[in-house]
Amino acid sequence: MFINDVPWRVPVAIHLQCGLERTFHTAFDALDFLENEWPLRHGERYDRAIDKCRGAISRAVPAEVAREAFIAACLEAGMPAVGRGVASRTEVPPKTATKA
Repeated sequence: MFINDVPWRVPVAIHLQCGLERTFHTAFDALDFLENEWPLRHGERYDRAIDKCRGAISRAVPAEVAREAFIAACLEAGMPAVGRGVASRTEVPPKTATKA
């Protein structure tokens, strides 16, 4: 971990398009992935995630804001986050069943 790195309280695990799972623990990990390995180098959520991760590393943005932006970018690219602690405001909650 770099001195400027900002760890997340809860790591983010995502399913990559190749079927593997990868876990991200810090804003720097996410930014490195976004800039060097990202399958789609465009998109509103992708651009926001880049901006928020850079902001978190420079301490201008809270780490959890960068984490949420990264999760949203993953969803935009078809790589859903999995596991504990991945719920975010960018996800649509499941509909509850109602009785007729």
